[in-house]
Amino acid sequence: MPVYLDHAATTSLHPAALAAMMDALARTGNPSSLHSAGRRARRSVEDARETLAKAGGAHPSEVIFTSGGTESDNLAVKGLYWQRRAEDPRRTRILCSTVEHHAVLDTVEWLAKHEGAEIGWLPVGSDGVLDLDALAAELAREPETIALVTVMWANNEVGSLQPVRRVVELAEAAGVPVHSDAVQAFCAVPVDFRASGLAAMSVSGHKIGGPVGVGALFLRRDVKLVPVQHGGGQERDVRSGTLDAASIVAFAAAAAACSDVLDDDARRVSTLRDRLIAGVREAVPEAMLRGAPGDGRLPGSAHFTFPGCEGDSLLFLLDMAGVESSTGSACTAGVPRPSHVLLAMGLDEETARGAQRFTLGHDSTDQDVDALLRALPGAYAQARKAGMAGHESSIQTAGTVGRRTEA
Repeated sequence: MPVYLDHAATTSLHPAALAAMMDALARTGNPSSLHSAGRRARRSVEDARETLAKAGGAHPSEVIFTSGGTESDNLAVKGLYWQRRAEDPRRTRILCSTVEHHAVLDTVEWLAKHEGAEIGWLPVGSDGVLDLDALAAELAREPETIALVTVMWANNEVGSLQPVRRVVELAEAAGVPVHSDAVQAFCAVPVDFRASGLAAMSVSGHKIGGPVGVGALFLRRDVKLVPVQHGGGQERDVRSGTLDAASIVAFAAAAAACSDVLDDDARRVSTLRDRLIAGVREAVPEAMLRGAPGDGRLPGSAHFTFPGCEGDSLLFLLDMAGVESSTGSACTAGVPRPSHVLLAMGLDEETARGAQRFTLGHDSTDQDVDALLRALPGAYAQARKAGMAGHESSIQTAGTVGRRTEA
């Protein structure tokens, strides 16, 4: 049976989520309907909202259900930009870290291309952590022109945790709201929306053991944003559309199951991660661990670059040996270009092309790590022998975002 080490892309459906979803699917009812079936569906949605609010440190009214992390990011970034610009036309600047997920990066760039936004790219250090001095400098420069700041809670590729609370403190002093993509952090590390001071925070179901196709935007009660889509006025008139009650119930069940054992599971998974890191370093001494050290990264995240080989080649060779890993974000899988995250961290393109991400989850075991460590030396030797032969070195668009090291 294959060993799965790509939990950052999606993780297995938690048994509690599966049971909750099957039970909900057996019932009929639109949560917006007024009859008994509709009220039962509405009750299940509201119970789920309370569960997710508790898991994320929010008031239930601050939980807006969406189709997933990408929609939540789009809704937050576009909605906040349009709202803030409508209140004051001078507010056209968006401050955004260079290591964001493409759900944020592409949204920000779309706003620049079509809606007159000006992007202030915020650099990171070699560990993938935001340069707070650069943020402070940008906030000090004409703060009245800034619409919002968007900085992820944890990086999806190298696992580095960002200083979200400090980001919010700096932005608050300038009167600027902050959005954070917390898709990777939610139910992996403690996430407290209320304590963070964020205006908006995006989370997703399938990263925590819920189903694909459901997520949420945590939106502070005093924060207004312009909707991206219009219709029935559901979800505080922020996200219209018939609610997927079964998926929402399953999402909440996964969140409850994860948050109940968060500390214990984080310790267990981080112990596995540290064993994996030590084993990879022993098996392939030239492999370089990327991202923040120790507790500065997600418990289940281990990202390496392997010199002299293509990450895709190593991925396929490991896959043939029964170990499933990744070269980076699943949302850009199949695109032969180096990671913008690694380029933003200062790596050159050749080094960045040797990336391999190993991510652990709630059902990962010692046997999974053992399987990787058995397969890795042979797979790396073959990948290194193949070298960069199949690479198109003339790709010009590869690191456009990653090379933006100035704000």
